Amino acid sequence: MLPEAIRAAHDAAVAAGAETYPDPATGFVVMTAPTLARRGSCCGSGCRHCPYPPDEQARARRPR
Repeated sequence: MLPEAIRAAHDAAVAAGAETYPDPATGFVVMTAPTLARRGSCCGSGCRHCPYPPDEQARARRPR
């Protein structure tokens, strides 16, 4: 489960139609799940909000 601050930041960004949001702890830019879904396939980078199923993530060689 995601920490509440991350979930709230993600949900607020999605509601605002933003493609990214700053991570509450680090300030790093994080892509939202809808942004990642528009890519069309998993990139295998281990994205925090990856919308793709585990089998597709494994095929893309997602890091553990």
